[in-house]
Amino acid sequence: MIYADNAATTRMSEAAINTMVSVMKETYGNPSSLYSIGQRAKEVLEQSREDIAGVINADVREIYFTSGGSEADNQAIRSAAEIGRKKGKLHIISSAFEHHAVLHTLEKLKKEGFEVTLLDVHSDGLIRPEEVRNAIREDTCLVTIMYANNEIGTIQPIREIGAICREKNVLFHTDAVQAVAHLPIDVKADNIDLLSASAHKFHGPKGVGFLYARKGILLSNIIEGGAQERGKRAGTENVPGIAAMAAALKEAAEKLPENAAYITRLRDRLIDGISKIPHCALNGDPVHRLPGNVSFCFEGIEGESLLLLLDDRGIQASSGSACTSGSLDPSHVLLAIGRVHDVAHGSLRLTIDESLTESDIDEIVKNVAEVVNYLRGFSPIWRDLVSGKKQFIL
Repeated sequence: MIYADNAATTRMSEAAINTMVSVMKETYGNPSSLYSIGQRAKEVLEQSREDIAGVINADVREIYFTSGGSEADNQAIRSAAEIGRKKGKLHIISSAFEHHAVLHTLEKLKKEGFEVTLLDVHSDGLIRPEEVRNAIREDTCLVTIMYANNEIGTIQPIREIGAICREKNVLFHTDAVQAVAHLPIDVKADNIDLLSASAHKFHGPKGVGFLYARKGILLSNIIEGGAQERGKRAGTENVPGIAAMAAALKEAAEKLPENAAYITRLRDRLIDGISKIPHCALNGDPVHRLPGNVSFCFEGIEGESLLLLLDDRGIQASSGSACTSGSLDPSHVLLAIGRVHDVAHGSLRLTIDESLTESDIDEIVKNVAEVVNYLRGFSPIWRDLVSGKKQFIL
């Protein structure tokens, strides 16, 4: 089996598994309890917070633990919106290809009286900082732009956007779920006020993540009921999961330069091989993209069929975001960068990690080429394209 869907989830690292099991066995107390085993759990919790803060150059008091990236996105955006409301500022800026955890939260805020501007995304999958600057108004309370796109992997000019927001005194949030541990992130240098992350995207466990909130930003509670997380996130902390997340993040950060260079070489080999298939196109900028992300569209086929046949051959991949993989609608991300519906339906996302080899990459290329050719062999759309009844787009 070749697993190439790491943007959906990653396998847990040995360091994360060992840490999680150890904490479950030895440090199972409630960190809010005063007796010794509870206090030992509290020590694990706070050491994990310190380790995570160190990786992104944050203060330890700026890290809040959540159930994952979606919760962190919700709390960050709602908190900034509430701060804005108190100042009479009800305008939010985002982009058309954000994760649904952001877009759906913004839709709810629109029903509560906020105005949302969704910036267009260029065909290269990048947002231009000047377009952010031009969209900011006197009543803008928040800009939320993802660090790297979950489907096409393009890395946004976060530092430049953050600098504009800081200059304009507007809060800046970034959904960094796909970027944390895969790119070097410094929340201070990047001018980030709020950042969301999820452990299972960097070889940690599912169901745990964190929110960075710059000191001085008052968070609004999404979950009420207790004084945990300095009163901002009720519920007994998932100490084993949090400790495993910290272990995975610390290990990934230490190996980041080496792994990123290796995975980038594999990525470029994969892009080069697949690009030789006729009438296909890479989605997003070829350079400003995550080390392990490869996204293509193929004319004349359906992405679902491509995935199933690749799975039969032992290759696990995706056609886009895991959160919408059951939908027959084309990806909103691909539509946002200008792919037409027929082309967007024939998408393939391959997201690789350091466990793969060059021979694995060559095997993926070989199988993708064979399956695409096979599917086109009985596709009526492909016959129309080849016969000239329809014009090729790619």
